[in-house]
Amino acid sequence: MASSLKSLVTDDDRYQKSFQLFLERSSEHQCMQDFIHNKLPDILASVGDGKSHLNVIGVGSGAGEIDLEMLSELHKKHPGVTVDNEVVEPSRQQLYNYKVLVSQKPDLDYIKFNWNTMTASEFEEHWKAEKATKKVDFIHMIQMLYYVKDPEATVRFFQSLLGKNGKLLIILVSGKSGWGKLWRTYRAQLCQPDLSQCVTTGDIKSFLDSKGVRYQSYELPSQMDITECFTEGDEKGELLLDFLTEVLDFSNTASPELRAGVLGMLRHPDCSVESNGKVIFNNNLEAIVLDQLS
Repeated sequence: MASSLKSLVTDDDRYQKSFQLFLERSSEHQCMQDFIHNKLPDILASVGDGKSHLNVIGVGSGAGEIDLEMLSELHKKHPGVTVDNEVVEPSRQQLYNYKVLVSQKPDLDYIKFNWNTMTASEFEEHWKAEKATKKVDFIHMIQMLYYVKDPEATVRFFQSLLGKNGKLLIILVSGKSGWGKLWRTYRAQLCQPDLSQCVTTGDIKSFLDSKGVRYQSYELPSQMDITECFTEGDEKGELLLDFLTEVLDFSNTASPELRAGVLGMLRHPDCSVESNGKVIFNNNLEAIVLDQLS
């Protein structure tokens, strides 16, 4: 990344604000919930192979809302089964929010929560240092592969932990989304070299295909209202622009040419549709499901 541009993730407070606004302006959680309640139960049906105890890892679990919905579906498919749940999340604030959420939910006695305030790569180092041999029945990586140095190596490591009938669920923005077009065009200017940041399911499927790894994929239609991005000086528009570019204070630190180019691209029919005076960005996600390495 050009030296004048700082990554949004270097300012956790602003990142959390822009992320919350993104959730308010998009159907991101709704499309995930549709997937979790309508497609995931069938995927989880074969997990565990009749065992009375299941091992689960959530990588980049955030504040836990999506995790608990998935665990609920797992419980419905496998009632009476106990769960060991490793939560991997580097943000202390998000982990705190997750713990508060757990404390407010009844009927979670069947789950033992293990809290890991660490990144995916730190967890990998920790796992290897512990020489852990237990196999895992369900691993999920929701919207987190942007923040690792090597998505392929990360996917390979977590897939290697799966036991018989284990499932690894990856959810990322689709290569066919507005994000995919934006990142393909401005990767060099916006993406940090030491993070994968601009990765889509297109990239993940490409390396899986090259290795002959089989997977299932599911498109998750989603959209996002980015109208405020086009009102100069609009506070919420600035936060959304930061989130879209992953750049801290993008409007004030990017060159006028880059800012104009990005705004033009966000309005482009490849990224958005304009309707009733609103600019609606294609926020489509995709879910990829992997089995144990054969």
